[in-house]
Amino acid sequence: LDYDHTRLRGLALEEGSHTSHVAIVARALDIPVLGGVKGVLDKVEAGDPLIVDSDNSQLFVRPSEDVRAVIDGALRARAERKALYAQMRDMPARTTDGADISLNVNAGLLIDVPHVIESGADGIGLYRTEIPFMVRSAMPDITDQTRLYDRIFEQAEGRPVVFRTLDVGGDKLLPYWEDMTEENPAMGWRSIRITLDRPAVLVHQLRALIRAGHDRDLYIMFPMIAEVAEFDMAKAVLDEQLRREATRGFVPRKVEVGAMLEVPALIWQAPALLDRVDFLSVGTNDLLQFMFAADRGNPRIEGRYDTLSPSVFAFMRQLVTLCDQRDVRLTICGEMAGRPLEAMALIGLGIKRLSMAPASVGPVKEMVRSMCKSEVERYILTVMDNPTRSLRSRLKAFAIDHGVKL
Repeated sequence: LDYDHTRLRGLALEEGSHTSHVAIVARALDIPVLGGVKGVLDKVEAGDPLIVDSDNSQLFVRPSEDVRAVIDGALRARAERKALYAQMRDMPARTTDGADISLNVNAGLLIDVPHVIESGADGIGLYRTEIPFMVRSAMPDITDQTRLYDRIFEQAEGRPVVFRTLDVGGDKLLPYWEDMTEENPAMGWRSIRITLDRPAVLVHQLRALIRAGHDRDLYIMFPMIAEVAEFDMAKAVLDEQLRREATRGFVPRKVEVGAMLEVPALIWQAPALLDRVDFLSVGTNDLLQFMFAADRGNPRIEGRYDTLSPSVFAFMRQLVTLCDQRDVRLTICGEMAGRPLEAMALIGLGIKRLSMAPASVGPVKEMVRSMCKSEVERYILTVMDNPTRSLRSRLKAFAIDHGVKL
């Protein structure tokens, strides 16, 4: 984030995986990125030409002319696809049997926000408020935060923006905070746990959001809720700040409050939670690492467990049923939502809202417009109880047989 984004053409990281936060931010900026490239620093010298092929997980060091010619052809094909996606910008994300799917973008920087308009997305389904905190040398005060959130509202041009409150810890560290090194940071002191333990941080952020949201629709989401009690505590802080700011003349036109489901245990409290929230979002990156007890940043087990597995499908189907029964909007965020094959499966499981990197909106919309929702639903019902560890090959074959564009 400290680099000039217009000059940064690609990233090759010795550590991390495709779901690490640095990789997610890079993709949001449309920068090709590879993680877990062991020994790359020993093999590359300053000035070496490199090709980062993130589509096929390949890094070419000092590529030959033949390789360059192949890559140039691939880039031309990609440019043609982008032109096609641009033509579809104002077309609805509607399946062949008439089901409308809401496609939203994930964002975390001001530079991301114009992509909402450019991509034809319905709004910002996840605004990661922590990223501006991570690039500063000191904690931004209420005035700075208010100014930032106000600009986000303006650039979104009336489209809804879901602000996720500060989600730091784990692999997202603030340089000006105390040392937060832990043996197991993914399951440690992070996210809502920090802001409930340090309520002044949450209070200041909520005041800034309320002030920027004056006379606007304000959507606030609390991350990594593991118990309903945590949501209740965070919501109580928000309610108090809404009352306080109202006496100062800051009154949002509408306020909706949601939670992010990333901890699997929360599904057993879902009925109580769904009675309290206006909407629910699933953070699949963390959810899947907790579900499979597999560190998302560990390259040794990356890919060991597939997102397109019967256990994931059963979890999602149960959640969809619970949300439909209580008329609570459910959105899938995370990398899973932005991959056409996975998005097809999610829609077949009953998901109606997806939020993804801006560059994924075009490919996913093309897929949506080529699929028949009812056919996918019927097929998933026939395979989701299969004991196999992955349904990927079956779903891909189904998509090819039924003309779904992946």
